[in-house]
Amino acid sequence: MYTTSFGKGNHHAGTWRLNSPEPTLQETSEVQIAACLRGEQAAYSALYELYAAGVYRLCYNLLLNRDDAEDIAQDTFVYAFKNLRRYDASKAAFKTWLYTIAICRCRNLYRRNRVPLLDISTLLHNPLTAPKSESPEAAFAHSDARAALQRALSRLQPRLREALVLRYGHGLTYREIAEVMDCPPKTAESRVRLATEALG
Repeated sequence: MYTTSFGKGNHHAGTWRLNSPEPTLQETSEVQIAACLRGEQAAYSALYELYAAGVYRLCYNLLLNRDDAEDIAQDTFVYAFKNLRRYDASKAAFKTWLYTIAICRCRNLYRRNRVPLLDISTLLHNPLTAPKSESPEAAFAHSDARAALQRALSRLQPRLREALVLRYGHGLTYREIAEVMDCPPKTAESRVRLATEALG
């Protein structure tokens, strides 16, 4: 007879393991991607729910405009879902792949709108006002600093803003930032450092 045990002790065949590790975000994504490729429509919704908030937040932190961020985030998922067969899990995490698509579309919008940006050398000599005691992580976390941070971000060169947002807004490693931005990890680290210095 099939038995189920909820207590501690030796596990045996037919026993539920309550301490089995939760699947990672990437593992969950790969399951949903496989389901999408089998034609299961519900899997697209599940995959969207996993990443929609993060992709929108990334777009908003780069574009600083809600309407543009919503449009680019939506476009990112449309493109990703149409090209899902091209995604290679051995080359990048799905999150990295999605963020790469989103950033490419944000860059296209930069070029179309020709947003005026200050040169980084100007920023370094005239640092923008920011709380001196707060780290970039804390600035992202505290709502009172958010408005000042967004004003500062809007004046950074796009590549510096992208690197800073990916590092402190989304917790990516320098290697992951390098994958998203298609640059060496040292370049990604340098961009984060320059952006942090520019914010004062």
